[in-house]
Amino acid sequence: MKGHDCSPGKLQPLSGCIKRVISSTYKPDTVQGILARAILQLARASESPRVDAQMLLAHALGRDKTWLISQAQTFVSKAQTEKFWALVEKRLTGMPVAYVIGIWGFYGREFEVTPDVLVPRPETEHLVDHALQYLNGRVKKNAVAKQLFTVLDVGVGTGAIACSIAAEFAYSVVEGTDTNEKAIKIAERNARRFNVFGRCKFHLGDLTAPVESKLYDVVLANLPYIPSDEIPHAPNPVGHEPASALDGGPDGLSVYRRLLPRLPGMVKADALILLEAAPRTIDGLRDLAAEQFPKAKIEVMRDYADLDRFVSIRVGKATG
Repeated sequence: MKGHDCSPGKLQPLSGCIKRVISSTYKPDTVQGILARAILQLARASESPRVDAQMLLAHALGRDKTWLISQAQTFVSKAQTEKFWALVEKRLTGMPVAYVIGIWGFYGREFEVTPDVLVPRPETEHLVDHALQYLNGRVKKNAVAKQLFTVLDVGVGTGAIACSIAAEFAYSVVEGTDTNEKAIKIAERNARRFNVFGRCKFHLGDLTAPVESKLYDVVLANLPYIPSDEIPHAPNPVGHEPASALDGGPDGLSVYRRLLPRLPGMVKADALILLEAAPRTIDGLRDLAAEQFPKAKIEVMRDYADLDRFVSIRVGKATG
């Protein structure tokens, strides 16, 4: 029987390739050498093979990218090599790097991430930016009494939005909801990770159901917004993420259509609501927002790629 050809153009069984790499004929290799081989392999399954290889090797070695660059000629032990190629094997199936290594960066912090929750996206950082800008603008510098602002994150997932706001804005009390009990546990662990657990509380339940008797200064939601028939399947990395966190129904707005009617009675005067969606569904989301908040100032905001990404609703402000 012929051995596996693990060259980048040959899509052979992955386990065979990994066994070849860490077989009894193992020879010590440097950081630079092992990265070069991994990049060739990862090019079969990733649009960013170099970045992926660096992140996986850094995780396997317990180092950072700077160390990899400065120590390019350092040899990697067999145990470390085995650990690294096991990570590469998972990535070659299409599994997102975040799930492979169990952490992912968001707003300058590394959050615990598992396949039970959506991987935090860079574009979602815009929601945090705008929420913080609004909250900082509400602070009265000469106030005698302690000021506290209430924030609700609907569909909390990893807690990336909630924990980031709590960590960046000391005057906030943040709550979050999710229908996924495992997501609630992950969000709680992340809150402890960043020392904001005392100002974060997460509730298991549908949308706003667990907190409907409360009023908030800020409400944020990054709910499922991909139309059902457009959800990618594995090996596309998105296909590895929980469908419940992706599926927005036939038009991508089914969940928001249930959320928005609940919000008018849950926000304070001059509150801010921020809702993320896909560029192609953003106009529909804006129209749904206008139905529930006809007197609010409603804007469509763009992401890093200059794509329409989220709707901003400033309650109590006359439409300009």
